[in-house]
Amino acid sequence: MCEDVDECATNTHSCRPSEQCVNTVGSFICELQVTCPAGFQLRNSVCKDIDECVLQTHNCGMGFVCENTAGSFLCNPKHKCISGFTQDSHGNCIDINECSSLSEPCGSGFNCINTVGSYTCQQKIIMCNPGYHVSPDGAMCVDTDECQMGTHRCGVGQICHNLPGTYRCDCQTGYQYDALRKVCSDVNECWRYPGRLCAQTCENTPGSYHCSCTAGFSLAFDGKNCEDVNECDKNPCGQECANIYSSYQCYCRQGYYLKEDGHTCEDIDECSQSIGNLCTFKCVNVAGSYQCACPANGYVMSANGRTCKDIDECTTAAHNCSYGQTCYNLQGGFRCLSFACPHNYKKVSDIRCERISCPSNSLDCQNSPVRITYYQLSFQTNIIIPAQIFRIGPSPAYSGDHIVIGIIKGNEEGYFSTRKLNSFTGAVYLQRQVREPKDFLIDVEMKLLRQGTFTSFLARIYVFITSSAV
Repeated sequence: MCEDVDECATNTHSCRPSEQCVNTVGSFICELQVTCPAGFQLRNSVCKDIDECVLQTHNCGMGFVCENTAGSFLCNPKHKCISGFTQDSHGNCIDINECSSLSEPCGSGFNCINTVGSYTCQQKIIMCNPGYHVSPDGAMCVDTDECQMGTHRCGVGQICHNLPGTYRCDCQTGYQYDALRKVCSDVNECWRYPGRLCAQTCENTPGSYHCSCTAGFSLAFDGKNCEDVNECDKNPCGQECANIYSSYQCYCRQGYYLKEDGHTCEDIDECSQSIGNLCTFKCVNVAGSYQCACPANGYVMSANGRTCKDIDECTTAAHNCSYGQTCYNLQGGFRCLSFACPHNYKKVSDIRCERISCPSNSLDCQNSPVRITYYQLSFQTNIIIPAQIFRIGPSPAYSGDHIVIGIIKGNEEGYFSTRKLNSFTGAVYLQRQVREPKDFLIDVEMKLLRQGTFTSFLARIYVFITSSAV
């Protein structure tokens, strides 16, 4: 017959120390071992409260009623006492000492005195030393802050420092105590530390000092040194600005001058202020400089930009002369001249006409010039007067020749005159100033007396007076 083995008794189970081994038929089980606190017992693996009042396991006296609580019980008196009393174990009402049973029955600063059925609070009497006062709750002496309350006797410029039971008066920074007057006096740091506080100017202030800089400088971030101010950053000048140490200097570009205000630039009128002639014809002032100009017609500006160069319209074929005319260039222009021979003359060159033989009975023909020659002369209005402009004489000349010259036409205004230089040479003079450009055509006759016979020659002279302003 087989018998069950009790693994729990033989200690052949595998339960952990916190588990309880329970033997079963043919095996065993491990149950969690639970320990219940006082006033509780294990039921179905759960701790449940023990009702001492029901089980009559309490110790309440005859005058008390048992009241079960979780894990314990209370003994409540059957008859309640009035306020201030409590029942003892025999049911008697006894006085409650509130002073010992209550937590702080009286506020701080008061003493608790027990009475029958109650208690009273009596204020404590505290004596504090000078510089201290009783705290608001009357419990202790606390320091009096004379600085905050304003009851100190610190003078002007002094700082009050509170101390336990007293206070101290100190001078503010920048002040020193004057024992004679018993006041705090300002320290003049600028005098005390000359040249050590500020780079340039030191200004004393109440309790401190301030550094400042002279004109042209600004105070640096360290509050001590001075930095040169670049006044040019604010564009104080009309044109160019040069920053210099502690100041600035305005200057002007070429062609301008600095005005008396030291800031504004004014254009230099080179045309009106020049000592010499900048331009041969016309000077035109422009901003910062000048330009030379030439007359509108007949001239072109030279490479030097100052002088005007005449345009030779005859060479450049810029004239409008007809085929039968001869172009003669002048300063600033030209003339179209016609060299036509009169009746009874033939053209022997571009500028010369010779008389054809005369009939023996024609006195007028015999008295007319043997030769007519055309000449062109050009002068400016600033020519110095009187001026010899033309000479005339026989070529070749022989000993015994004598001439007589005169202007027979074109000198109605008397600008010209003639003069005999010697027996065979004569000259034409410009004797009056011609102030404006003007053209003249004068006929100068020369009568040659040679071997007892007079022969007449005619010089037709174009005299062109041009402007001297170019």
